[in-house]
Amino acid sequence: MFAISDYSYKLPSKLIAQEPVGNRDRSRLLFMNRKTGALQHHEFAQLGGLLNDSDILVVNNTEVIPGRLLGHKKTGGKVEALILDFANGHKNGDLIFKCLVKSSKRPKLGDTLSFSRDLSAQVLEYKNEICTLRFLCDTDFEKVLYRIGRPPLPPYIKRDNNEIRDNDRVSYQTIYAEQKGAIAAPTAGLHFTRELLGEIESKGIRVVNITLHVGYGTFLPVRVNDIRDHQIHSESFNISKECADIINSAKSDGKRIVAVGTTCVRTLEYASDNCGIVSPGRGECDMFIYPGYKFKVVDALVTNFHLPCSTLLMLVSAFAERGRILDAYREAINNNYRFYSYGDAMLIL
Repeated sequence: MFAISDYSYKLPSKLIAQEPVGNRDRSRLLFMNRKTGALQHHEFAQLGGLLNDSDILVVNNTEVIPGRLLGHKKTGGKVEALILDFANGHKNGDLIFKCLVKSSKRPKLGDTLSFSRDLSAQVLEYKNEICTLRFLCDTDFEKVLYRIGRPPLPPYIKRDNNEIRDNDRVSYQTIYAEQKGAIAAPTAGLHFTRELLGEIESKGIRVVNITLHVGYGTFLPVRVNDIRDHQIHSESFNISKECADIINSAKSDGKRIVAVGTTCVRTLEYASDNCGIVSPGRGECDMFIYPGYKFKVVDALVTNFHLPCSTLLMLVSAFAERGRILDAYREAINNNYRFYSYGDAMLIL
């Protein structure tokens, strides 16, 4: 269970969702019994009926920033920058951010990159393929970014480079997003509508918000044969005292904690002690969860279908046993479920 090949599966390319479903909560939901591996097919809109009235539903309220910027160098050559640390990038009033920069020839230190009439950036440093840029803006930086920037869709969602789809700006964002900083959506949350959340809350289920800003590392492949040798990325998180108190009180009362997405799982497990008590606060989460891990906080998981050999697939395999997860994936493939960010979901309970 520690070999990278243990997390491989074959997926027909036609099942990689390129567009979201018309109505978010009309995506499909594969319900898996965590103990037995038994499977049932549902619509996501039926989620509330599959949960207990006393459950606590934990969601990640990070907001994906339109951090993909297209521009050009002084030579006229095309350049693309992706802001990686928007939430933590302001230093002493300067707009200094770590970025991924793509161009035919790497810009030199001191070079200026132009993205619009009122936005440019100077190259300050390169370190481990990450470029530090100081942005220069003649007006409100955030307004300019939200005007010209593009949502950083995953590489398996194909879009023409010259195409900006307004629907992607909306659909690649949860309805409860409010803390700016992610470069990828916590995709399990994309299935919720305001109506569905209202229905869930009216049943008595409490919805709790935490924040983890999904970073570029979520797309990085595992390049080691033994997954235990993999060094996972870190991501900024925040758990308020109010939210920690609600979760801890629920756990002490024997109520279930239902995490929406692997980001919530990592954050809650990282912020908890050996007794499963969650501490409030801000920090950097670098927890790599793979089979053998003993969960302290999370009792149930809402999640999308993940890429082969990814750390996310390893996490869900730790939560519900690798063989059962792969069996569930085969069932989903045989029933033409849609995979990855804009795809369908699982409830593991």
